[in-house]
Amino acid sequence: MVGLFCLATGRLVRFALESWKAHEIPLARQLIGWMEPGEIVLADRGFCGWGLIALLQRKGVDVVMRAHQARKLKGRRMTWARPPRAETWTPSLWAELPAEIVMRIVRFRVEVRGFRTQEVVLVTTLFDDKTYPDEALAALYRRRWAAELYFRDIKTTLGLDVLRCQTPELVRKEVWLQAIAYNLVRALMLEAAWTHGVELERLSFKGTVDSLRQWTPLFAPSMFAFKRAREELLRVIAADPVPLRPNRSEPRARKRRPKPYQMLTRPRHEMVVSASRALK
Repeated sequence: MVGLFCLATGRLVRFALESWKAHEIPLARQLIGWMEPGEIVLADRGFCGWGLIALLQRKGVDVVMRAHQARKLKGRRMTWARPPRAETWTPSLWAELPAEIVMRIVRFRVEVRGFRTQEVVLVTTLFDDKTYPDEALAALYRRRWAAELYFRDIKTTLGLDVLRCQTPELVRKEVWLQAIAYNLVRALMLEAAWTHGVELERLSFKGTVDSLRQWTPLFAPSMFAFKRAREELLRVIAADPVPLRPNRSEPRARKRRPKPYQMLTRPRHEMVVSASRALK
């Protein structure tokens, strides 16, 4: 799953689904139609491919991406010639792209304790050094981690890490429902931030979901009661901002250990617990 998020609001603009064997770049090409000229695409090095960047440039969309680790870059500018066509690209579309693209190279070091990367190399189509200095692009790329947190909200907080449906059609419906629910929660957070003058990034997605679940029974059929309950819900969401945690580490780790039970490999009426697990 490849998602296109709005960095300002956290809204999931569009997403693309495919088999786990598919690469991310062909999925990202499906999202180009949802981008507008003048926008900036912020992505990691998995999307730093010549064809995708050329397509975005042709539409007037700028990019800020981390350079792939296999590409050795020197200097401040790079002329990237068109490579051989991959199988995922049609000959007609590949022929429409330019023979070469020019990229700006930005380097900066990460010296925050606990961060694993020491040097980061970015490639971008924002060539104006005065309007977009290196420090601003480094700060912008640092915010790319927000996309990982958005996916965590969808998978962990909303429970999409384990799909319950069995067929591809129903799986797509399940993902769509979770995406709609995610955007509705984000809209509620945005309204609470605007109404009470709180920074949107200081509001907790998990806290908003918990408050919404607690307040749902209080939404009476009466329009007046519904309006008052909704206003109070917005106040509750805005009244509990998360603390400022600059340079906070977000390790990919499990909080809970798996239980020492054997796997349910048969129907329940046929399942027999082994003697070694009977007393646990």
